[in-house]
Amino acid sequence: MLGFLTKQPLSLLCSGLRIRGLSVLCAQSRPRAMASSSSSWELPLVAVCQVTSTPDKQQNFKMCAELVREAARLGACLAFLPEAFDFIARDPAETLRLSEPLGGNLLEDYTQLARECGLWLSLGGFHERGQDWEQTQKIYNCHVLLNSKGSVVATYRKTHLCDVEIPGQGPMRESNSTIPGPSLESPVSTPAGKIGLAICYDMRFPELSLALAQAGAEILTYPSAFGSITGPAHWEVLLRARAIETQCYVVAAAQCGRHHEKRASYGHSMVVDPWGTVVARCSEGPGLCLARINLNYLRQVRQHMPVSQHRRPDLYGNLGNPLP
Repeated sequence: MLGFLTKQPLSLLCSGLRIRGLSVLCAQSRPRAMASSSSSWELPLVAVCQVTSTPDKQQNFKMCAELVREAARLGACLAFLPEAFDFIARDPAETLRLSEPLGGNLLEDYTQLARECGLWLSLGGFHERGQDWEQTQKIYNCHVLLNSKGSVVATYRKTHLCDVEIPGQGPMRESNSTIPGPSLESPVSTPAGKIGLAICYDMRFPELSLALAQAGAEILTYPSAFGSITGPAHWEVLLRARAIETQCYVVAAAQCGRHHEKRASYGHSMVVDPWGTVVARCSEGPGLCLARINLNYLRQVRQHMPVSQHRRPDLYGNLGNPLP
């Protein structure tokens, strides 16, 4: 009955490419018998960057810039960087010391990089000294979206802070240094589609993803720094669940490896399509993967399985408006 949704093998565009020790994997979900005359090569290409941030902000920028330039060379229109792309500090005091305002030197470097490369940048989690810094002495975990001219087109401040204690992973108290954001950001039109912004721990709250989808999102992005215990157990499961329930593409750029003596991250950056298939993923270590975004396929998934129209807001609230 739903033959067009049959799982197809990944079509590899390139494999094993190295950039000064960084791995690059390129993958594409084959279009599933859809009524579209567009060649898959005409579909927008996105790049998902995987890095190992340290407390050294200059070195972190050098690694991120290298991946962004390679993404531009390979034809991507948008590159996604993970949470804490700017740095991962050893303790809350160092986090606060290294943080900057949005108008600081680091964001200026990234605006110049976006202009130089001519592509959009999703900066997935910037340690931001907000306008209330002098009063609070705390920061925001801020997802910044830049267009290809280097202009800030959206900022989303993480609304769900990760205050957890996982046996074997050590306690995480994000609220020690960070203030939760006040609201969601409306999905933003980009060359790849309408993007809904989130950050890491937000993926555990399906209400957020449904709200963004109902506001028009076609791509949900969860830049992250998952730990070594929760990563193997929950990372891929949660990302695929968010894609399936919203029928959106999900893009998740991740931190990987050991950042310093106190912290390591799981990695496994990936792209999931609206059917829940992982269509691109990074290998171990810093690098990037590429995927094409097929919005015709997204619309067909929603048409053939109209779950948004079957929701019962009379039973469980307002998360029941049909998707556009």
